[in-house]
Amino acid sequence: MEKMPVKIQPVIKPMPLVIVSCCNKDGKNNALVVGYCCNCSYNPPMVMAGIVPSRYSYPMIKETGEFVVNLVGEKNKEAYDYLGKHSGRDGDKLAELGLKVQKGSKISAPIILDFPINIECKVIGSLMTGSHEMFAGRIEYIHASPEYTDKDGNIDYSKIKIY
Repeated sequence: MEKMPVKIQPVIKPMPLVIVSCCNKDGKNNALVVGYCCNCSYNPPMVMAGIVPSRYSYPMIKETGEFVVNLVGEKNKEAYDYLGKHSGRDGDKLAELGLKVQKGSKISAPIILDFPINIECKVIGSLMTGSHEMFAGRIEYIHASPEYTDKDGNIDYSKIKIY
């Protein structure tokens, strides 16, 4: 089969729909859309999230070493779109959207209660990959809305409808 060259670009699709939430040492919360996020270890369970250093949340994660990956469901389209288009430098995005937040169970970064799954992470290392710093976060705690779990208490991803 014949192949042809194409433009070099990030090509793994689909990209996950996630919001990363964080706070600074003074407790100021923020959240942003993150296009580069994935599992990176099963033992210990870890995820990786890529943040551009110019983003408002970047120094918060560097300062505290914590972040939360919030998985997006179909009810979160408006919040996802807004959080991806506005900067926390210009105001409290979470308050402007009326999102309910609470401090994590194991870390200080906020979980966004309006999202179906919240994954609390403690940074154990990072790597500059070009445009992004990839933060490897050990999973410290996972919150799941009951309607997204199975009878054994596991996340049932088939129940999370993505818009």
